Amino acid sequence: MTAELERFIESSKVEIEAQLIRTIDALQTPDSLKKSMIYSLQAGGKRIRPVLLMAVLRGFGMPIKKGMDVACAIEMIHTYSLIHDDLPAMDDDDLRRGKPTNHKVFGEATAILAGDALLTHSFQLISNIDENPALIVSLIREISQASGAQGMVGGQVSDMEGENKELSIEELEHIHHHKTGDLIIGSLISGAILAEATEEDMLHLRQFGRELGLLFQIKDDILDIEGDAATIGKPVGSDVSNNKGTYPSMLGMDGAKEKLTYHLEAALASLRNVQMDHSLLEDLTNYVAYRNH
Repeated sequence: MTAELERFIESSKVEIEAQLIRTIDALQTPDSLKKSMIYSLQAGGKRIRPVLLMAVLRGFGMPIKKGMDVACAIEMIHTYSLIHDDLPAMDDDDLRRGKPTNHKVFGEATAILAGDALLTHSFQLISNIDENPALIVSLIREISQASGAQGMVGGQVSDMEGENKELSIEELEHIHHHKTGDLIIGSLISGAILAEATEEDMLHLRQFGRELGLLFQIKDDILDIEGDAATIGKPVGSDVSNNKGTYPSMLGMDGAKEKLTYHLEAALASLRNVQMDHSLLEDLTNYVAYRNH
C-alpha cells in the first residue's frame, strides 16, 4: 500500500466511523437496538465501499465530505448484510473480524432487527442529504438495485443454492458479481452521481467495478485457504467446511491466482478509460489484489 493511499484510507475511515456512530446515537430507538447496530459498525473492517466512493469524488476533484452520508449509508447496508450472513440460518459463524458475531452477543432476534434497522435507516440518511431531488432519486435507485433482489440479496440466495453443487466458473462469477460486486459498483457510481460525471465515465466505472468485485472475491477465496486466522479475523477454511464453490476449489490455487491477475489487469484497463485522476483508485485496486486480510 502506498503512503498516499494509507493516509487516504485512514483519514476516510476515521471520519466515516465517527459519523456512523453519531448517526446511530441520534436515533430515538431502544438502547438494546442501538448497541447491537453500533457493535457491528464498530467491528472494524476495510471500509472498502465507502472509501471507493470517496476516492471517486477525489478523482473527479470534488470534496470527499460531499459523499459522507452516502458513504455511511452504503457501509450500513454492507454491515447489515454481514450480520444476517453470520446467522445460524445462513453461514452460522461465531466470529466476525476477530469478535463474536452479533447474534452471539445480542441474540438472534435482536441481530436480525439490527440488520433490518441498518438497511432501512441507510435510505433515510440518503433521502436527507442536501442535494437536488433528482440526484437523490438517482442515488436511491442505484443503491437499492445494487443491494436488493437483483443485486446483493439475489447473489446471496444464489450462493446458498450453490452449496453442495458442482458449479461452472460462469455460475460462480454470476454469484460473486451480484453478492459482492454489485454493491462495489453501487459505491463507485454513487460517487460518480455526486460528482455529476458523464454517462460514458459511469459506463467505464461500472466495468471497472465489475472486475474489481470479482478480484475482491477471488482474493477472499485465496485468503480463506492461505490466510492467517488472526489477521483475517475469522477461521480459515470456512468456505470449504460450508461446501461452497470457490475459485481455488474449481481451478486450483495456481489457477485462482491466474484469474486474480487477469481481473486485476482488466480492472485497471477499464479504469484508465475514465476521464479523471486514476491514481488513488489504481492504488486501491492493487491493494485489493495484494492484501493479506
